[in-house]
Amino acid sequence: MNDVSPCNYLPILSLRAPAKINWFLKVLGKRDDGYHDLISVMQCVNLYDELTFEHADTIELISDMDIPPVDNIVYRTASSLKKNTSYPKGAKITLLKNIPSGAGLGGGSSDAASTLMGLNRLWGLKLNNTELHAIAAEIGADVPFFLDGPCSLAERRGEKLSPLKIHSSAVLLLVKPSVSVSTAEAYASFDSGKVKKLTKKPNDIKLLVQVFTRQDFNLYGNLFDNDLEPVVAARYPVIREIKTRLLNSGAIISAMTGSGSAVYGLFRNREHAEKSADAMQSYWCRVVDTLI
Repeated sequence: MNDVSPCNYLPILSLRAPAKINWFLKVLGKRDDGYHDLISVMQCVNLYDELTFEHADTIELISDMDIPPVDNIVYRTASSLKKNTSYPKGAKITLLKNIPSGAGLGGGSSDAASTLMGLNRLWGLKLNNTELHAIAAEIGADVPFFLDGPCSLAERRGEKLSPLKIHSSAVLLLVKPSVSVSTAEAYASFDSGKVKKLTKKPNDIKLLVQVFTRQDFNLYGNLFDNDLEPVVAARYPVIREIKTRLLNSGAIISAMTGSGSAVYGLFRNREHAEKSADAMQSYWCRVVDTLI
């Protein structure tokens, strides 16, 4: 997804890491390894973090995030790649965040994937796609998706990916309240027994994918839901309030993405989406297009 002209030596490399939404998310149950089996369709959108990679003797991360660099997934990914490949030196990585954290938009996973791709090029490692996917799966369940994109059916814990070819872009309004939700928090709430859990693969999964690829949302929009949404919204009612406001302002469908707290609304055109955004200015919001 990040096109870079081939070169034997790259003194500096810049990549954009896209956000994603989950059009729907079905949780099938908890695995023995602590993760959850799930089914979801994920698609990238044109909201990006920006990463720049330069040669250095050690790994250094410069970021506008208010956390120690060593705790950032970008730093951890670079350190893991350096260790796995025995690369002797490092890199100076500059990260500019535009994707909000704790939103379910995949910013951290996308940053990690871009770090793998960027350092693979910068360091001349020549790792193939299979090797990169193996490393990505160890870093996080969503990281492999961002190596390929822009749209896939994700299964198991998210690492089994089946690309979907979508022929037209969709206009979305993303809205995030001030609260942030961790993935662990969302799944812990799901496991607490406060909602009905699915015990098997839903029979309508093929219909969900067909409707998605045809974008026939008017007839089957109610199928595009998120099993984590009820438990997260129970703790943070503002999520339900945002969803209601999006639907009332003309969104064809609306749902929480990932583990939250961001909610998306699908609109017929950009004009309608921007009009709804004007009414949601008390929250972080962006009008975006899906990538195809």
